[in-house]
Amino acid sequence: MPDSRQLARRSLLRAAAVTPAVAASSALWPGFSAPAAQAAEASGPVDPRDPRFTLAVMPDTQYLFDEGGSDPGPVREALMHLMRRRREDNIVFLAHLGDVTEHGTEAEMRAADEVFRSIDGRLPYSMLAGNHDVPGNSDDQRGATPYLRTFGPDRFRRMPTYGGSSPDGYHSFHVLTGGGRQWLLLALDWRASERGIAWAQGVLDSHPTLPTILTTHEVVAADDAGQASLSGYGDLLWNRLIRGNDQIFLALNGHYWPCGRTTLTNDAGHPVHLHITNYQDRYYGGAGMVRYYRFDLARGVIDVETFSPWLRGLPADRREPLQAEHAELSGDVERFTVEIDFEQRFAAFAPPVVPPPRPPSAVLVPGTVAYWRFDAAGSTPGPDGSPVAPGTVARDLTGHGNDLRAELLHQSAPEVLTWSAEHHRAQPAHASLRFDGGKGPDRGAVLRTGPGAPINGMAFLEGYTIETFIKLPEPFTGDHAFMGILSWEGRAGDAGKTSGWSPEEPTCSLNLSGERFLQFVVYPKHTDADPTSWSHALPTGRWTHVAVVNDGRRTIVYVDGSPIARNASEESRGIATLGKPFVIGATQFALSYGHGFYGWVGDTRVVARALRPEQFLRA
Repeated sequence: MPDSRQLARRSLLRAAAVTPAVAASSALWPGFSAPAAQAAEASGPVDPRDPRFTLAVMPDTQYLFDEGGSDPGPVREALMHLMRRRREDNIVFLAHLGDVTEHGTEAEMRAADEVFRSIDGRLPYSMLAGNHDVPGNSDDQRGATPYLRTFGPDRFRRMPTYGGSSPDGYHSFHVLTGGGRQWLLLALDWRASERGIAWAQGVLDSHPTLPTILTTHEVVAADDAGQASLSGYGDLLWNRLIRGNDQIFLALNGHYWPCGRTTLTNDAGHPVHLHITNYQDRYYGGAGMVRYYRFDLARGVIDVETFSPWLRGLPADRREPLQAEHAELSGDVERFTVEIDFEQRFAAFAPPVVPPPRPPSAVLVPGTVAYWRFDAAGSTPGPDGSPVAPGTVARDLTGHGNDLRAELLHQSAPEVLTWSAEHHRAQPAHASLRFDGGKGPDRGAVLRTGPGAPINGMAFLEGYTIETFIKLPEPFTGDHAFMGILSWEGRAGDAGKTSGWSPEEPTCSLNLSGERFLQFVVYPKHTDADPTSWSHALPTGRWTHVAVVNDGRRTIVYVDGSPIARNASEESRGIATLGKPFVIGATQFALSYGHGFYGWVGDTRVVARALRPEQFLRA
């Protein structure tokens, strides 16, 4: 550095070498090596498939490795914290931002070497030289230095993430695995020569599908308000390397203070986030401050937090005022969230790899009662967006005879039910049906089984799994409160059920409330009750997988493979079916359909036993 409303059922019911990509927990991309990731998961402390993982960042530690007055204790404690928390926080890597030491002397490098050896072979990390580690007026062609002898290529060769170094030894790159995909991290020297920039470009060219995090000692500087802008050297890096390589989406540096951040637009029209983090001007030379970059691919964010493990480890009642002030930092440039649609941001150089359709035989697990899909395997689809003619049949691919037939409701126009090429990424069939149901005037369409279909009267006493894929439109316009997704026709009263909200409702249905909460209500075969489960609000504009699983005792509803909180606690065995049709696209009340479903419905399967999440159609 230079010097709403509460829900109740009765009130709501009416109201490096790139390898082929494979399935991951959140999405599919090129550059994910399944065997390597699986091996790491089996033997290491991190989960490479978890869509939530952490990149730890450590800025300038120079005042703690200063032979004029050194105390490496805070850095040592920070590294031990990362080791203790590695599994829990899913820490896949640590990146140092340069100025490891104050003067770059042999003695200071020996002290740093001793501290960082504590994580060698236990946590992969990168180092880069700052202007205090090497002669500040030199670039990467400076030749041998104590820094290079300590933190040069030889140190990193055995790290599983290490990809290589530049011929001069001052630049390196690593390939990280997190969130079910690979990421490139470039660790660049304090000053890159023309040769250094050419080397970095060569690394990017050799890994064209990997999103890239660039770390170096200087790119941006910030004003007192935390607004960052390119420095003179940062402008050179931006124009010569960053802006023309769409892969680089995040650039991190130390060197200056105060901390800050900015977002610039690259030549492809995409955002690049540039952050400066450095605390050497703060109490105790930064007190071994660490910054967490918590990637969450499921939420599409990077959550950033900054803290000193050394100070946070002191008992709160024993911290002096300065120690308490710096244990955790919470300003706008210390604790914040970066929103990134990872799939969209990386699509130009790493488009998601969508698995091919799976044949029906691949998903007809033992006990399958019915399986419907809306591609050529299960029907005769028309062009994308074309109406589904009344009477069109969606075959039950189990061969059990539970075929569905399309019908329009209430004199609805043919456009209320259309063929669609849209589908969930993990859906076996690459097709769906688009329903345009709604209220006032009531409109919609349904697919119903015939009067003799076996599923109409099945009791499912040993359990069941009902699953489907749905997508709600964005924007979600109109009143669609309690539209049905799927159900059995009939009146609960006709099944002898009197304890429910109304004898006019069907004995089993999956619906969506006005708040977009899933509602699954069932009248069990064995008792007069109506156990009802409620989900959270479902997203719009995004495919969702829903599974209802009953083990003969209790029902659990899963959304995207995760159990919801408000599953019914009552015992529930079987379904009090009445021999009436099973329906996709609406729910009856008093033997009449009001309005139909509004959105897309994909593959739907019913199995006469409880399946585990890894057996779902989305697996």
